[in-house]
Amino acid sequence: MTDFATYPSLKDLPVLITGGASGIGAAMVEAFARQGARPAFVDFDETAAAALLEKLAPLGADIAFEPCDLRDIEAMKAAFARIETRIGAPLVLVNNAARDDRHGWETVTPDYWDERMATNLRHQFFAIQTLAPGMIAAGKGSIINMGSVSWMMPQGGMPAYTTAKSAVHGMTRSFAADLGKHRIRVNAIAPGWIMTERQQTLWLTPQAREKHLERQLLPDLIDPVYLANMVLFLASDDAAMCTAQTFIVDGGTV
Repeated sequence: MTDFATYPSLKDLPVLITGGASGIGAAMVEAFARQGARPAFVDFDETAAAALLEKLAPLGADIAFEPCDLRDIEAMKAAFARIETRIGAPLVLVNNAARDDRHGWETVTPDYWDERMATNLRHQFFAIQTLAPGMIAAGKGSIINMGSVSWMMPQGGMPAYTTAKSAVHGMTRSFAADLGKHRIRVNAIAPGWIMTERQQTLWLTPQAREKHLERQLLPDLIDPVYLANMVLFLASDDAAMCTAQTFIVDGGTV
């Protein structure tokens, strides 16, 4: 394993990650555990969550998990409250949960549109609304929202997803303005094509790989650990003067 940076300011820091059972979220949970933080995560996939906790058990970290469907805001708030009894009030929130299901614009119904917004955008707002008071009381905090480069490229084939992800960046700057006086930093990350198991299973064909690497300046596909590393930096005191920004991790996709 590559010897990545250690951030002393993350030691014992209470961190909450949404959608942490698999993919990019699981990489974040592991990264914070390796830093000696107190990570917690929510996810509706209890099987994947159990597998992750078993995998990370040798690290000796006390990792909290609560099952939760983030489309149900009241259930989310209840899960957050249970987590707070375990790790204390989170001083880092990583709004990671999302699903990039493909869909054609011709088939989108109002109900499907609303469900996509609930899956990819709405919970981010209400997670911040729920946890910001604890950060205000502490006089500090870091909120990291996961956006996407898909709407910047632009990328078709999933208009509800790209609409939601573009909105994440506007929401990020709005909260950064409102919470900055409390020393709460709010940033977004725009990932490129990250090689999670889901992406490799569903969409990484030889043809798609070749086409993608023709557009990406760096010659290697992106492992989820590199998203986790950016999150660690933004959560740490090393990023104390970074807020209202979008940090792109896409290998230089053009």
